[in-house]
Amino acid sequence: MLQRIQTIYLLCAAVISAGLIFVFHLWVSNDGTVVFAKDNLVYIGLFIGSALLSLISLFMFKNRMAQFMLGRLNIILNFILLGFFVYQSLNVSGETAVSEKGIGMLLPIVSIVFLALANKAIKKDEDLVKSVDRLR
Repeated sequence: MLQRIQTIYLLCAAVISAGLIFVFHLWVSNDGTVVFAKDNLVYIGLFIGSALLSLISLFMFKNRMAQFMLGRLNIILNFILLGFFVYQSLNVSGETAVSEKGIGMLLPIVSIVFLALANKAIKKDEDLVKSVDRLR
């Protein structure tokens, strides 16, 4: 059912992953160049993949366990994206490529929070259906 709270959480995660990456920059390099996610193919691919997983999970409301597993997969994808950002910001050579971090590096964390809330609501629905089935 689309009127559940996990729909709102999944939609927020999709908007964060697909929409806000064009608004907030990831970092500003030493020469003053503002770097967005669209400038790197890996970053834009991971962000769009996360948004697509959120939207696919959103419309799989009839199969709650598959929806739950897609949410977990999406959380793992966001942790991989966060790992890329941490590696980029803590460059081995003493931060020669990144001079100022942007708020766009925190977008995967916000997305992970919404996905965890959605998974919690999906699990709660699944437990409710199992308890009703047990009473029959």
